[in-house]
Amino acid sequence: MEGRVLGATILFCLVDVLRAFAIEEKGDVFNRMACPAFLMFDNAAYLADMTFELPCNCKPQEVSSVVWYFQKSTDNHKTTVLTDFAGTVVVDSEHINVSSNILKRFSIRMFSLIVFQAQVMDSGHYLCGTKDGDFFYGYDVDVQSTEHITVAFLDRGQHVQGNFTDKFFSLFTTFWDWTRCDRCGVRGEQRRIGLCYMRSAQLHPRYRTAVPNVTSCGSRAVPVHFQRAVGRRRPEVAIRSCLTPCLKEDASKEGMQSISNVISKLGEKPWIAQIPIQFHKQVAGSVLVITCPGARPEHAVAWDKDSVRLYRSHYLIGVNKTMRVFIDHGNHLHIRQVQLSDEGTYFCWLEGKTVAAFQLSVFYQKKHKRTFSDPEMIFAFKTIGLSYILISIIFVIIHVYRFCRRTITPGSGSPPRLSLPGL
Repeated sequence: MEGRVLGATILFCLVDVLRAFAIEEKGDVFNRMACPAFLMFDNAAYLADMTFELPCNCKPQEVSSVVWYFQKSTDNHKTTVLTDFAGTVVVDSEHINVSSNILKRFSIRMFSLIVFQAQVMDSGHYLCGTKDGDFFYGYDVDVQSTEHITVAFLDRGQHVQGNFTDKFFSLFTTFWDWTRCDRCGVRGEQRRIGLCYMRSAQLHPRYRTAVPNVTSCGSRAVPVHFQRAVGRRRPEVAIRSCLTPCLKEDASKEGMQSISNVISKLGEKPWIAQIPIQFHKQVAGSVLVITCPGARPEHAVAWDKDSVRLYRSHYLIGVNKTMRVFIDHGNHLHIRQVQLSDEGTYFCWLEGKTVAAFQLSVFYQKKHKRTFSDPEMIFAFKTIGLSYILISIIFVIIHVYRFCRRTITPGSGSPPRLSLPGL
């Protein structure tokens, strides 16, 4: 028994030593990586609405805190400071809006810069340095737009874009891995995001890339005389069908559901699925956007309305220009001009599991009678009164001007009468 206790004690001591060693290794990463003598920019490309993280890969040992700077280009001397000099700015990603300025969509954690829901306007240079303006590391970030993204539905026989080759450069698409099947137990869909890249021997030497002579299409390393031709190529996404069985725990819950139906008949409380349900009321004729909790554009997300599957092959934005209900490339569900037929329960799938439900009810806004004390009525009366006074003043001025002109100008009265002598 004492031997087992001694062995367990030694084991715990070894775990503590390894953990301390790991922490020491993590804290010493800046000492092992020397900062470049000449500031270089690492190329990084993302799709709009994505969240990305930029680590400050090197800094002097005596520097205890870093400041991140944003610069649109090297030609633009205007630099934006992305942190206050007193400490770290922490942002809750759940309260981020797409339309927010970049100063409201970033956070700094462990010397790394995190930008939430990146937009095309966030493309540029990101510099890690000190408050005195000493820079250690730099990034060339290219956020590619989804506004005119190319979509290929492989089940319909559509194909992704082919490579484009010119005399001095070539364009191609670099695809990420396929996402997981967005549903389980039923037919689902998979997505594969592709970003535009360029290969050329004439790239700017100050920009560092993972593959020699290859950079993203929106990089500042692309020569100016190539940017117009490169800008015509768009990122793309490929979509295909998939079928994945649900996990065993999901199947056991289905068995519990059937048993709970029997128990509920005996007066007991039935089993309820452990997913959050949000109840929401929306005014008819308005616009509604539903977001899946915890989902990002690169995740596998699916939407259902009651028992109807909202597949991207029919509901993806751009499939039909007149569609009122659609899913954008950021995995948000949009409903334009909400109608009574839109009432129901909307289910959100995340990485093949149902994670949330939204109970939507639609109502018409009651028209209340206007009173003279309403701000709108007061504004209307003021506008009408001022307009009447202005028109009256113009009317009086015109008539005064005509009267003065007729009295001052000689011979402006009635023409004289001529009498002819009688014959």
